[in-house]
Amino acid sequence: MRKLFDETRINGMTLQNRLVRSATWEGMCDQDGRPTEKLASYYRMLSRGGAGLIITGYTFVRPDGRQLPGQMGVHDDAFAGDLKFVASAVHPEGAKICLQLVHAGGQTREAACGRQPLAPSSVKVEQFPEQPAELTKREIAEIVAAFGAAARRAKDAGFDAVQLHAAHGYLINQFLSPLTNRRGDEYGGGIENRSRFLMEAYRSVRQAVGKDFPVLVKINGGDNLDGGFEVDDAVAAARMLDEEGVNALEVSGGTPASGAGVPVRQKIETREQEAYNLPFAVRIKNAVNCPVMVVGGLRSFELASGIIRREEADYISLARPLIREPGLPRRWQEGDEARARCISCNGCFKPGLKEGGIYCVVDRLERESSTISL
Repeated sequence: MRKLFDETRINGMTLQNRLVRSATWEGMCDQDGRPTEKLASYYRMLSRGGAGLIITGYTFVRPDGRQLPGQMGVHDDAFAGDLKFVASAVHPEGAKICLQLVHAGGQTREAACGRQPLAPSSVKVEQFPEQPAELTKREIAEIVAAFGAAARRAKDAGFDAVQLHAAHGYLINQFLSPLTNRRGDEYGGGIENRSRFLMEAYRSVRQAVGKDFPVLVKINGGDNLDGGFEVDDAVAAARMLDEEGVNALEVSGGTPASGAGVPVRQKIETREQEAYNLPFAVRIKNAVNCPVMVVGGLRSFELASGIIRREEADYISLARPLIREPGLPRRWQEGDEARARCISCNGCFKPGLKEGGIYCVVDRLERESSTISL
């Protein structure tokens, strides 16, 4: 019977358990995207807390794909030493680390990326803060090459894997979605054409790192938007990746424009509200041979264990719970199976904008109150 704390392997990468720290922006890099000692220390803390795999915050492959301040960049060979420092921080504690690669596309602003944002089509949809410029085929090829170059830098720096971010409304997801991809050429139309950019980026990465290096993809099971990327198309895209040799798929859902169906939901107070992307993950797992990770609102040990036991997914991905409790995996492993303490308020992201790094504001307030009362 499969358990949360089984040792597993993904394309030669040995993981100490089935708990994955899913990517989240930390806001801990300098203004150019250079990773800092603060970020390395943060990942070291997560590794000490017992996560089997740590997926970094989304890391831009080109400056015109940057979205938020303090976001990490992997676009420059000059960052090699800093990237090596980050990658090496987690290994003594037993975890593996995967660098997530992204281009924000139309989901950024000129002030952040240094030019008019780029997107598959020049359409102003709700999730785009500004009118984007339509990518030319030459620009598409350049960004595809940038994904490969970024993956090569990650491997050279000692990261154990890379993950393409094809979810949450960023550029790869924009190509997949009929709402944001109105192209009339070979990159638009049916799902095979809309998947072309994803597949080209994947092949560029695979060529750069070789067949024995783990390459993962984070994909929406659906955008939760009328007329957007839906689960049938997600299954088709997942099958294409599986046939090409992707080593694992992490299944999420939603975009910033998805209303109640956004990727990071609030007020997850009951078990019934947890695991909101599990139906997507089950559909995709039943269609592919590679391992599947599920992310989205998971808080309960019993539910997470049941998902693994029933083989509805192969790995459990957690983001916000590990912001409040970096040691949650170790706590569960040691027998304290109480629910994660995260209350899903999303307050953790505000310090990333104002104070140079995310943290759980609720936990800090509680600790400060306790100190004052003493």
